[in-house]
This record gives sequence, structure tokens and C-alpha cells, in this order.
Amino acid sequence: MKNILIPAFLLLTGISPAVPQRVHEHRLALSLQNKLQHIAENSKAVKPDPAPTIMTEEEINDYFAAGNMKLPQGITKITFQGRSGEVTALAVVDFDQIRAGQRSTNPLLAIFSGTHNVSIDSDASGSEGRGKVHVRSVSIDGTAVPTFVLEIFVDRFLKPKYPNVGIDSVFNLPDRIDTALIGYHKLTVKQK
Repeated sequence: MKNILIPAFLLLTGISPAVPQRVHEHRLALSLQNKLQHIAENSKAVKPDPAPTIMTEEEINDYFAAGNMKLPQGITKITFQGRSGEVTALAVVDFDQIRAGQRSTNPLLAIFSGTHNVSIDSDASGSEGRGKVHVRSVSIDGTAVPTFVLEIFVDRFLKPKYPNVGIDSVFNLPDRIDTALIGYHKLTVKQK
């Protein structure tokens, strides 16, 4: 997961930045691109400017809609909703593409087939240069997935491709980001 610039959001899906292609078509995506460039440039300073950078939910979602983030195979659309310390990711997921021909004889994993609307509720925070994400719940087409079934799916199908992704994830924040705070429809990062 190289150069993740939107820490909590990106970790949830294991995505990495793509080459910006259509930012000019999306005003809010362009705004986010400018903020991400500021973060990257600020990280190179001997003493980075500690002023917070605030990224809105609308900017983040427009950035994804513009195709500026390479989504993992099987995810065709994703949006995020932020609340105090919480992130909900709403995605359209083709589990057959994620599984890439891998079969399982475990009947509990049958729910992870076909294309579905998936909702992931998580707690996310970043402090002292470390990010933390805890997935509280996942639902597929409105049906809650039991945690132990989700753990089996993650271990069998996601961890081999995305070793840093899990129900509980801890990771280093990039670009000298010291704190990442999920607020009401915004993400605030401070560099140190």
C-alpha cells in the first residue's frame, strides 16, 4: 500500500493512489488533489508546517468518483461517510472478481459471491504517526455478516493480496502525518 495519502479511508479498502486522470472534470477532486500535493510537499520540509489540512467528505468522494484512486479488483464504486472517529464505506463489490477463481468448500463463505452493495462501519484514528482502523460491522445488501465469517473471508481472500488489511489494522501514517482525525464529514491531518 504505497504512499497512502488519505489514511483511514484508504486502509479500509486496501487501495493505492492511481495516476490522476480526470481531476480537471471534478472541481472537488481538484481541491483534494491540491491538498494532497501540499501534504506531500510539506512532508519534505525540515520542519513541516503543523497547520491542519482539512479534507471534506465531498472532496474525497469526488476524488474517487473521478477515477483518481485505483480500486482493488472487484470494487466498482465506493463512497465514504465520516462521523466523529467513525467511517462508513459504501461500495459495490463483485466478490467473484475478488476471489479470482478461488473456491471454498466452507458454506459460510457462500454469501461472498456475486455483485452486492456492501457497507463497512469502522472506527478510525491516527495519532503519534500511527493509524488505527477497527472494522465494527459489515453488511451485504443490508444483511449483517457475522464477525467470525468476515474473519474467515479476510484471512482466506484478502490478506494474501493485501497483507496490511484486516478487521483490526495498525499502520504508519505517510508523509510525516502525526495525527488524522475523522470528524463530521471531514478528515483533518496534522504533520510534524
